[in-house]
Amino acid sequence: MAADGCSLLPDDSLFLGFDCSTQSLKATVLDASLAIVAHDAVHFDSELPHYGTEGGVRRDAAEPGRIVSPPLMWAEALDLLLQRLKPKVDFGRVAAISGSAQQHGSVYWGHGAGAVLASLDPASGLAPQLAGALAAPESPVWMDSSSTAQCREVEAALGGALALARMTGCRAHERCTGPQIRKMFQTRRGIYDGTERISLVSSFMASLLIGGYACIDQTDGAGMNLMDIETRQLRQDAIEATAPDLEVKIGKLAPAHAIAGTLAPYFVQRFQFTRNCPVVQWSGDNPNSLAGLALSNPGDLAISLGTSDTVFGVTNVPEPSLDGNILPNPVDPKTYMVMLCYKNGSLTREDIRDRYAEKSWDVFNNLLEQTDPLNGGKLGFYYKEHEILPPLPVGFHRYIVDTLASGPLAETEERLTDEFDPPSEVRALIEGQFLSMRGHAERCGLPVPPNRIIATGGASTNHAILKTMASVFGCPVYTVQRPDSASLGAALRAAHGLICKQQGEFVPISRVYSGGLDGTSLSMRLAVPFGDCEGDDELLNRYALLVKKRLEIEQKLVERFGRVK
Repeated sequence: MAADGCSLLPDDSLFLGFDCSTQSLKATVLDASLAIVAHDAVHFDSELPHYGTEGGVRRDAAEPGRIVSPPLMWAEALDLLLQRLKPKVDFGRVAAISGSAQQHGSVYWGHGAGAVLASLDPASGLAPQLAGALAAPESPVWMDSSSTAQCREVEAALGGALALARMTGCRAHERCTGPQIRKMFQTRRGIYDGTERISLVSSFMASLLIGGYACIDQTDGAGMNLMDIETRQLRQDAIEATAPDLEVKIGKLAPAHAIAGTLAPYFVQRFQFTRNCPVVQWSGDNPNSLAGLALSNPGDLAISLGTSDTVFGVTNVPEPSLDGNILPNPVDPKTYMVMLCYKNGSLTREDIRDRYAEKSWDVFNNLLEQTDPLNGGKLGFYYKEHEILPPLPVGFHRYIVDTLASGPLAETEERLTDEFDPPSEVRALIEGQFLSMRGHAERCGLPVPPNRIIATGGASTNHAILKTMASVFGCPVYTVQRPDSASLGAALRAAHGLICKQQGEFVPISRVYSGGLDGTSLSMRLAVPFGDCEGDDELLNRYALLVKKRLEIEQKLVERFGRVK
């Protein structure tokens, strides 16, 4: 057995975690001491260009807001990624596998697809064999904003937005799977009727691995508007408000730590994994990041800076609201995960970089550093994509707040302007993103200021951005060894699921790293301190005023431009 607190894991074992995100499929391999022994990725646009994606998705020119991805691309990426890992990893030592995937996306399996999954030929790739198994060649993904009408219909049927949030963990957002399924039923009835099973992206990938339909896990399932957040089972009234015959198409839900099945013969023969290698339930990318960050203290926050930006924390007492999402904690059945999701993340930062910083992150960071905190009262609202929080359409809005001294909010006045100078544009974007996160986190009952923030995602390597995060939230910021916490969390959950299977019951995930996190891939470092400099407290108070002003302007924008709520 492994030393250093991982005594429940066999010494020679490896644990494989995947992350099927919007733009790539990544893999992380941990050994029994939780050290990373291999990592690789397949980028969809550049390495699988024949699927015609941009940023991992396709945008429907004929239907504004409709954004999809081809599931066969994810399947082909899985083959390619395993082929790349094979020279670096002895797959025969892999003791368990799990995975992470972008949340909310729905995959429609055609009639007879279960039989196709059960008879995959290891001499041929996944994609060609699955081409005829899908009722729909494209999957609506979390970026889709074309289901507003269905969202309102579901909310009306179940007593309103807040009532739905209290039942299922969140109001009906366009990205949520239930409204997307309803839209499929209403507008593509032939596809819906021809569907044998509906998977989330996470359970789709798990289904490939086990050669049969994998259950949707209860954590990722909370993003569907179909699951009761307390009982963690499908709600009959939500099912009936969405589409007919849906319960049989969704199937049973399973705890995130459960075993989905054993690895299919396809992978055993094609890649030389061991027979009976367990596949632990896949879950969503944000829940896996929570696991990969070992986030368990209700006083801490995590912020993931990726294609989407998310803020999440842990709570013992969920308080559903119109702003955030409540999900079961994937590694602790007694607690919940609170999450805020923003669609305008890295792609919007890249857009402002290209417009105002010569397409250079070095120039971007220099512009950010040369502007003072609070940006002279310049506030920017940048929506390259239809935003989720707040529900606003594409558009850029810039304001100057004339009075920013401490005092009553009524004494501050804002005026609209067309454009800022480049340094102010950069700070207005970054500062504005964190001001919004802080304001909405506070509304959802998350701690502000938190004890600390754990930053992950691609932009968490950018020190200038992290400095702004620390100033706005008023706390130190920590980072992990690798910005890809989702595939790391999936590998950790694979180990955890194996231990639960061996013990015959749920055991706390802390048992996996009972010797502490130092020396493992889960260890953290202080990236940006806070509170050591004179004036930090005064700056925090002034940011509090600016947060209130931003939320006030945000509400005015929603009233003027917002999609119907």
